[in-house]
Parts: sequence; structure tokens; C-alpha cells
Amino acid sequence: MSVDIGKTGGGPEDTPPPATHPETIKAIPVRHYGRYVAAVIALALLGSIIYAFGQGKINWGAVPDYFFDDRILTGVGKTLLLTVLAMVIGIVGGILLAVMRLSKNPVTSSIAWFYIWFFRGTPVLVQLFIWFNLGLVFEYINLGPIYKDYWSSFMTPLLTALLGLGLNEAAYMAEICRAGLLSVDEGQTEASHALGMSHSKTLRRIVIPQAMRVIVPPTGNEVINMLKTTSLVAAVQFNELFRAAQDIGQQSGSPVEMYFLAAAWYLIMTSILSVGQYYIERYYARGTSRQLPDTPWQKVRATVFSFSNRSGAVSA
Repeated sequence: MSVDIGKTGGGPEDTPPPATHPETIKAIPVRHYGRYVAAVIALALLGSIIYAFGQGKINWGAVPDYFFDDRILTGVGKTLLLTVLAMVIGIVGGILLAVMRLSKNPVTSSIAWFYIWFFRGTPVLVQLFIWFNLGLVFEYINLGPIYKDYWSSFMTPLLTALLGLGLNEAAYMAEICRAGLLSVDEGQTEASHALGMSHSKTLRRIVIPQAMRVIVPPTGNEVINMLKTTSLVAAVQFNELFRAAQDIGQQSGSPVEMYFLAAAWYLIMTSILSVGQYYIERYYARGTSRQLPDTPWQKVRATVFSFSNRSGAVSA
């Protein structure tokens, strides 16, 4: 009797093929020569600027000598005070103007539109000079039994700065607040009215808290911009940081050095405000973002730990 070896499983046809492993992929990184060229050009320009300032007749020693001068520190304090007060006027006025602009009353809506049109359409410096020189037109300010005085005594440099900066800021904050209020879905207002809430209560408890996510980022930019814009009030004799630096520069014979000093103080203050703005934005992003962005300290820790982990892996 014959046996078919191929069908009984003993033939070479039934032996499995040897296991084969895929070849290791050799990834060749793409070389970005344009980046190298751009980096070299940027470093060359930076070096040229540093060299140019190093060759200039600049008394760099005057900057640290006057950096913590009493007049400079007083100017820094007045700059911060003016920034806070002007922004309070701007934010309160901006919210009021935004509500008026969105009102169905054509009178209040038109008044708000005219206010925003006028103050956004004229330069801040012009507005400051108008307030400062109104004493040439009005000899007295007469508020009846409440207050009466000479205009020159009433319109001090501080009041001129507050009116010029605060009222101008209110026009910009009005548009920011209006955009934030319009970003809230109308269904939120309808639902709150259905629950019996009044219009003012709906704004305070429902609309404005949700609108803050849109309002906060540009408001932070406005605060930083206001801090820098306070330098304009030196023109109306308010002794803030820039004017203090100007006076010291004229007395010491180092005007350019004092401008650098003022710029350094502005950079310090705006950097601190930028950090505060970041944390405020992060706070109001809790209801909309699944994962909050890392804080600067968390980013630093993550970078340090990842570097240490890579070093340990390489050494192992």
C-alpha cells in the first residue's frame, strides 16, 4: 500500500517559513539651511546694534546711579497710581457705555455711540491739552451750591491726567465690553428672564461672568498700554516717571541715559503686569478649557525634569 507523504504532514511543504524581522528604519532629519542663515543674520544684526551703542558716548554708569533715586521712585509710584485710577474710570465707564450702546432706547444708544466716536477719533495728547487749557475759556467752574472755584485751581495736573486718560479709555473699554456681552448666547438671557430675574440681575449674575472670558485678555492689554500712555501726561506738568527722568536728565547732563532708565522701569512694570494678566486669563479659562495651560513655573519644572531624565537615560 502506498502512502502519500505530502498529505500525511511529514513533507517539507508543511514546515513554517523562518521568522523575518523588519529592517530598522534609518530616519534622516531634514536640514533646514534657511533657519541657519536667518539665525546668523539675526545674530549679526544684534551684534551690530550692541557694537554701535558700545561706541556711542553714553554714560552707562549714570543709569544705576539714579535707578533708585527718590524722584524716580516717586515717579514710578505716581505712574502706577495714575494707571490704576485711569483704568478704574475706563472700566466703569466702558461697562456703562456698553450697556447704553446695547440698549433699545435710541437716545441712550446714540449718546454712547457719539461718545465712543469722539474719544476714539481724537488723539489722547489733544484731549489732555483741551482739558488743561479750558481755563482759557472758562474762568470759573460753578456747580451751584456744591462747588465753585477758579478753573485753574480746579483743573490740577492730576485731574487733567485722570480725565484725559480715563475718559479716553472708557471709549475703548466700551467696545471691548460690548464684544464680550455679545459673545454670550442669547439663550442665557432668555432662560434667566424665564426664571424671573430682572435685566440688571441677569447682567450681574449671568451675562457679565460669562463675558469675562472674552473681556479679560484685551483688558489686560489695555492696562499695559495705559501704563505706557501715562508718559504723555508729562506734557501737562504731571510729575510721573517720564517727567522725573526728564528733569534728572536736564540737571545731570545725561538726558539719553535717563531715557534708558525710564525705559527699563517701564519694562519691569509691564513684565509684572503681563504675568498677572496670564494668571487672570488662566483663571477665567477654567470653564471653557479641558486642560488649563501650564504656568511659567510648571513649564520650567517640566523642562528641567525632562532634561534630567534624558541625561539619566544617556548615562545609563
